Amino acid sequence: MTRLGGTGGGRREGTGNGAEAVAWAVAEAVDGLADLWSLAAQAAVLRLSPHQLRALRVLQAAPGLNLTGLAEQLEIGLPTASRLCDRLEAAGLLERALHPHRRREVRLGLTVRGRRVLDDVAARRAQALADVLAAMEPDDREALRRGLRAFAAARAASASASPPSGES
Repeated sequence: MTRLGGTGGGRREGTGNGAEAVAWAVAEAVDGLADLWSLAAQAAVLRLSPHQLRALRVLQAAPGLNLTGLAEQLEIGLPTASRLCDRLEAAGLLERALHPHRRREVRLGLTVRGRRVLDDVAARRAQALADVLAAMEPDDREALRRGLRAFAAARAASASASPPSGES
């Protein structure tokens, strides 16, 4: 994975507690978390691509979604979504069923195996994160918790204060 700050002396991180310096530090931490997240997912019993895993998570959150809805959620085209579903169905992770009231519509859902795979990935990710957090000092873990809460609150406040895209 490419490091956002570059390598060697070309980093723009800076020092201090200014927003830009902290943004670079957070970007580096997010990059490390993404590596940790990806490696933990790849250690699962069944290795899935990030797109496959994301599709399963979308279907877990919205069971019964149709192909068009899945494609929109994943921001991919219908043919790509269809091939993705074909592979997930062949692996026994996804099932297709006719909509009870609209016979031409096919609903997508996770199989028991698909739910187990997602549970396995989530458990591995949580354990990998817990292992890293356990290596931190308790005061540092608490500072991280407070910082993440403050970040979430600031993000929520910023999102509610901003008009939706396309509006001015």
